[in-house]
Amino acid sequence: MAAYSANSKVDFYFEKSEKWKEELEELRDIALDCHLVEELKWGSPCYTFESANIVLIHAFKEYCAFLFFKGALMKDSDKILIQQSENVQAARQVRFTNVQDILDKKEILKKYIFEASEIEKSGQKVELKKVSEFEIAEELQNKFDSDPNFKKAFYALTPGRQRAYLLHFSQPKQAKTREARVEKNIPRILDGKGLND
Repeated sequence: MAAYSANSKVDFYFEKSEKWKEELEELRDIALDCHLVEELKWGSPCYTFESANIVLIHAFKEYCAFLFFKGALMKDSDKILIQQSENVQAARQVRFTNVQDILDKKEILKKYIFEASEIEKSGQKVELKKVSEFEIAEELQNKFDSDPNFKKAFYALTPGRQRAYLLHFSQPKQAKTREARVEKNIPRILDGKGLND
């Protein structure tokens, strides 16, 4: 049976925090109070139910947050979930800038955690956009057209790696920057590596 208590391997995250120390500890207490198992994933406290990721705690310069992995499937009856950017498909955040805001939402947050756990129990999955639905930057398409081996290597990557590159290449406004990004990553793609490998 899993323990619903603080995991000593995660303590450092809360100890090193300066700006959001009190807020992060309050979020930790809420997650543990909902009988989730505390783990360390991606360098952050992650709370799981039956080994499935439910919510992650993370801190940014402007705010700290709960990140619900399948937030897109949640009802959000209290209208507190935020999509970080248009490219985030499944996860949703609840952001905080002070302890009182967390305390005011404590019961709502618990309700959301239980809803997220029920979604996980049900086996529901977020329908992610297919790689073919993402925009291909003109500069990447030009490289595909001029180098069939490069195109073959790109499409041999996992869908997640392809998506990461497609988003990375299409973000800059200037063609020169997009082209530089494509050129810089050609060796990685030819080696079968993702953007963050």
